[in-house]
Amino acid sequence: MALRGNLRDFTITQLLNLVNLAQKTGTLVVDGPSEQAYISFREGKLAHARVGQDDGSLATVLHKANKLTVNQYRAIVERAGRITDKELGLLLINAGYLSQEEILLNLQSYFTEIIRRLFTWVEGFFRFEGDMLPPDDRINVRLDLENIIIEGARQLREWEQLQDEIPSLEMALKFTDRPLKNVSLSVEEWRVVSYINPKNTMKQIAQTNKMNDLEIRRIVYGLLQAGLVEIIRPEGMVIPMSPKTFPTQNKEEQKSLVNKLIGRIRSL
Repeated sequence: MALRGNLRDFTITQLLNLVNLAQKTGTLVVDGPSEQAYISFREGKLAHARVGQDDGSLATVLHKANKLTVNQYRAIVERAGRITDKELGLLLINAGYLSQEEILLNLQSYFTEIIRRLFTWVEGFFRFEGDMLPPDDRINVRLDLENIIIEGARQLREWEQLQDEIPSLEMALKFTDRPLKNVSLSVEEWRVVSYINPKNTMKQIAQTNKMNDLEIRRIVYGLLQAGLVEIIRPEGMVIPMSPKTFPTQNKEEQKSLVNKLIGRIRSL
């Protein structure tokens, strides 16, 4: 399947659907705005995924899931040249530290979370490499794509709704008169709230908190619905005025038009 293109033309959900229907084996390489992702499939099922600097190794996955302490993770990494993921998995199982099912569930959760991140990528390029097989040195899973595709379609609808509600992230926020006392906010919401200032745009707040466009819109939408904030123009923003905004530049004609408009309003 010779497939390559721009994420503006194909969403991640559509690409997953193509892989699923064609039952393809290979790797979908996605070049995002700041990092690259590799999603590997075997016969149309998710096998492995990694993004950015993460190598997708079992040690990394278990460490991020808080199944390995920092010291345990470092000790394993130091031995990385002498032990494979499969060997590490067997050691953990034989030691009674984790079961095979727990290891596979953690891997599935990690790979699925990577795809969820890709759902928020609306800029970038992709290509499907049929000869790039799932990595043999990593533990592969066999995860059906149907539920992931359904979730992606739901997230796409949410993204479109949030874009309608908050078209531009170049606007700022200010607090309403409603007090923040007795309001239950998540950690992410408090991080956004702490930077709310008429001088800070939503895009600047998102960049400071390392949030993508979907995440910042989702949080701001919640704050708007709760009546805690409102959207305003950033302080200091200069709005260019076109010299031809009025239908005519003649002063007498302008006065006549205004009087006609006033008369029309009074007659309503």
